[in-house]
Amino acid sequence: MSKKAGKTEKVEEVVQLGPKIAEGDDLFAVAHIFASFNDTFVHITDISGRETICRVTGGMKVRADRDEASPYAAMMASQDVAERCKQIGITALHIKLRGTGGNKTKAPGPGGQAALRALARSGLKIGRIEDVTPIPT
Repeated sequence: MSKKAGKTEKVEEVVQLGPKIAEGDDLFAVAHIFASFNDTFVHITDISGRETICRVTGGMKVRADRDEASPYAAMMASQDVAERCKQIGITALHIKLRGTGGNKTKAPGPGGQAALRALARSGLKIGRIEDVTPIPT
C-alpha cells in the first residue's frame, strides 16, 4: 500500500443559488402578500412574476385553524420567506399587498401588516409597496 492511497484531497465546491450580480447591487424580487380574514399567504416571485421562489402561508406555521390569519402566523411565514430569499441572494423586495376584494371587504386581513413588518425587519430592503386588491367596476 502506497503512502498516498489513504489520503484523498477533498475539494468543496461553493454552491451559489440565483443569478450572479455585482458586489453592492441589489437583486429585486416581488412579494405577493394576500391577507384575508381566514389565512395569510406570502408568495415570492422573480421580478416578472413568472417564477415562484418561495411560498409560505400562515396555516403552515400554526396548528389551530383559527390562528391561520393571525399576525403571529403571518410574521412566522414572512421570517421563513426572508430566510429563503437570503439563501438565494435576493436583497430587496417590491411588495404587492392584496385584500379579499371583489364584493367582499377591501381591507387586508390582520396578518397583512405583520407580514410586511416582518419582511422589513428581516434585513431585506423594501422597494415599492402597492395595493393590488381587486375592485369591481
